[in-house]
Amino acid sequence: MAGYGTDDGLTAYATANGLIMPAGGNITAARQRGSLFVDGVYGDRFSGRPTDGAAQDREWPRTGASDTYGNVITPDLVPARVEYAVYEAAIAEINNPGILSPVVIAAERVKREKVGPLETEFFEGADAAKDAIPSITAIDGLLRPLLVPVAGYGPAILVV
Repeated sequence: MAGYGTDDGLTAYATANGLIMPAGGNITAARQRGSLFVDGVYGDRFSGRPTDGAAQDREWPRTGASDTYGNVITPDLVPARVEYAVYEAAIAEINNPGILSPVVIAAERVKREKVGPLETEFFEGADAAKDAIPSITAIDGLLRPLLVPVAGYGPAILVV
């Protein structure tokens, strides 16, 4: 399962955008984790469907995909925006290992508990795993033109 983009592309992207790439970081592994993050968090919101169906291990390339501007994305193309989003995720992972795959134990999430003068609060009914996914605004911005609306994401409009 190869990650999107290339190690050289990641390095060039970081340099061009003034982002920090610490020496000794495993660029290939970070790019792989970045690809898993982008596919896992955004995959169900990309238009179209994977070109090779269930045999395909990545969300891209896709058949029937287009952007929000109406541009058709050919079934053999991985948009540059996807690669750049992966680079952003990989750089976040290199600089803060594990940030893209947090481990959450719902029972340990605290909302409110009072012991003497100290008070802690426990969350109830929240989706602990979903709440733990990091929100990286640069990735959201890069991928926005490739995403289709899905119920439960973004603002809701109520018409009465």
